[in-house]
Amino acid sequence: MNIIFATTALSKQLNVEREMVKTHGTLRAKKLKVLLTSLRAATNLGIFAPPMSPPHRCHELTGNLKGQLSVDLDHPYRLLFRPNHEPLPMRPEGGLDWNLITNIEILGIKDTHG
Repeated sequence: MNIIFATTALSKQLNVEREMVKTHGTLRAKKLKVLLTSLRAATNLGIFAPPMSPPHRCHELTGNLKGQLSVDLDHPYRLLFRPNHEPLPMRPEGGLDWNLITNIEILGIKDTHG
């Protein structure tokens, strides 16, 4: 899968190991490396769709974060991203067609429950 980052600073934080550890700590950096490697290796987002999503628990967000997806890191933090397609690949019954998502934009890391 192709990955871009919302900002240059975020790209540096998530692509340079020293910056990743400095910004997010050792535990989250380790989880981020595994997750980003998995995302890059995937042909599409479909392999992260439920029920195959554990341990990352990838899911679509609702409310003011509609159109974004989140993946678990260390509780309560999540990696937030969105499909980088125009138009968005949608299923006829509604929702994103995860099997057609091959490009994503990483938006950040945050606690979506606070």
